Amino acid sequence: MLWIKTYITYKVSFDIDIENGMQEFILFINPLCFLMFIFGFGLFMKDKRRPTYIFAVSLIVSAILYGNVVYYREFTDFLTIPLLKQTSNMGDLGSSILTLMSPWDILFFVDLLILGLVMKFKPSFVVNKTYSKVNRRVYFLLVVAIGFFNLGLAETERPELLTRTFDREMLVKNIGTYNYHLYDAYLATKTSAQRALADGSELAEIENYSNANYKEPNKETFGIAKNKNVILVSLESLQNFVINNTLYGEEITPFLNKFIKESYYFDNFYHQVGQGKTSDSEFLLENSLYPIGRGSVFFTHSQNEYTTFAETLRAKGYSTAALHANNKSFWNRDVMYKALGYDRYYNIDDYDVNEQNSVGWGLKDKDFLKQSIAHLKELEAKGSPFYAKFITLTNHHPYTLGEEDATIGKFDSNSKTLNNYFQTVRYMDEAIEQFINDLKTEGLYDNSIIVMYGDHYGISENHNVAMAKYLNKDSITAFDSAQLQKVPLIIHVPGQKGQVISKVSGQIDLKPTLLDLLGIDSKGSIQLGSDIFSNDKLEFTVFRDGSFITKDYVYTSETLYDKATGEVIPDKSVAKPYIDKAQQELEYSDKIIYGDLLRFIESGQKK
Repeated sequence: MLWIKTYITYKVSFDIDIENGMQEFILFINPLCFLMFIFGFGLFMKDKRRPTYIFAVSLIVSAILYGNVVYYREFTDFLTIPLLKQTSNMGDLGSSILTLMSPWDILFFVDLLILGLVMKFKPSFVVNKTYSKVNRRVYFLLVVAIGFFNLGLAETERPELLTRTFDREMLVKNIGTYNYHLYDAYLATKTSAQRALADGSELAEIENYSNANYKEPNKETFGIAKNKNVILVSLESLQNFVINNTLYGEEITPFLNKFIKESYYFDNFYHQVGQGKTSDSEFLLENSLYPIGRGSVFFTHSQNEYTTFAETLRAKGYSTAALHANNKSFWNRDVMYKALGYDRYYNIDDYDVNEQNSVGWGLKDKDFLKQSIAHLKELEAKGSPFYAKFITLTNHHPYTLGEEDATIGKFDSNSKTLNNYFQTVRYMDEAIEQFINDLKTEGLYDNSIIVMYGDHYGISENHNVAMAKYLNKDSITAFDSAQLQKVPLIIHVPGQKGQVISKVSGQIDLKPTLLDLLGIDSKGSIQLGSDIFSNDKLEFTVFRDGSFITKDYVYTSETLYDKATGEVIPDKSVAKPYIDKAQQELEYSDKIIYGDLLRFIESGQKK
């Protein structure tokens, strides 16, 4: 029953791309080896204990499968060991998790009810007997044979499968959900040992790569924001498709549409986060390194040495602060912000939060930004320029908003998530307008560079039917999904005219771009991004799963597309240099994080 239930779950709850009959066969058999193995231990038990063991295993395995189903509904991804360690986030995630569950999910556990009835009434077809050593040996030899058969077919379909640890869908499709979790546990053990075994010599190759890929700043933009305050706003879950777009004829983001006309607006800018979502976007901004493929760096490697954007500005005399009206320990920020170089973290304890000014995840954006003005005045009073990073909250799944705050209608589709999304986006747009006006009133606007960017997607691929309806498409293809990962990047510099910049870029480019605008030379530091304004900027953006976007290509789900037309390019060899570069950069970044390699620079062992 578990075998069949797992296969049905693959087909119904997971969007696993199947290209041929062999892949379908592998998908069908891949749960079998693990289930036979785990149930096989019951052969060593006494007759009375065996049914209890079988039921307990069935319950645990079903819970693991269901946990993946719920997580997949929002993130189109599978659980990992590092992610499960982030238990301190669970209290804040409660409302989001409940919206992902359905009353129909009770059907997911019908097999356990059947198993329980069989155990209670013991129908005649159920035989409980003792098995000999020969029986058990034959059984486990069969398990091993099935396992190698499955792995052999998988390697034939996808060579070097087990090296693609960043592609969880590929692993689940070929070795199965349960074997994937075992492999994930092995990786967790392996990566925990990397720091102890690392030494400074590993850094030399990465440092050479970073220096070789450094791009000289654009002379026209280098230093145009020198000694200005930096006010950076992370726009929760804001995707680019709502910018300059309408819902039933009404502008979704009227203020941002006006603001970008007097700012640098990057309309080909992509998020690059993994399972850490907002925390990953912060890590990309601060370090110009990729987040890890499993879990969040904020949890797993907060003890590392980093050379961050905040730390660099602090060394130049800036005071640094992060502002977010949430529990200070959420995403382990209270610990990680110290490692990133922030002097002050204004968290929920620094705000007046009550039932009237909060919704969903906490303090509403308008109240958060309004109350934050006083904190900015504190920073200004210190007499030096400041860097303040804001993280908004209201436009967060499940996108709940009271009627009194809704100033645009809902969309009409089969997705409640997308239907609500437009209302919370509009609310955030209004909050930003109010914030900009307050900055002007308080005299902070003209002496500050204002940076706003979307931290990650808001609408996952599980809502593709509704998204296709909104975009007037027949369906959302893998090519479309990749393009939907665009998030807005807006940089307002006092005295500079508005300009649209369409270079392919991503969050990994934020740090070098902002440092160059501030007139701070980042040459020689280890970073994998480059200044978007640079005339030599390579239009190349890598996603955490190894997919990438260039000026000419979109590579996703192991398929190469023409970026201009969306048509499939059969010969992937034309993009092989990019494919290799994407994998190399992800590997370099992982080595730095897992090995804590930047500590060798800090200690002077490597410069």
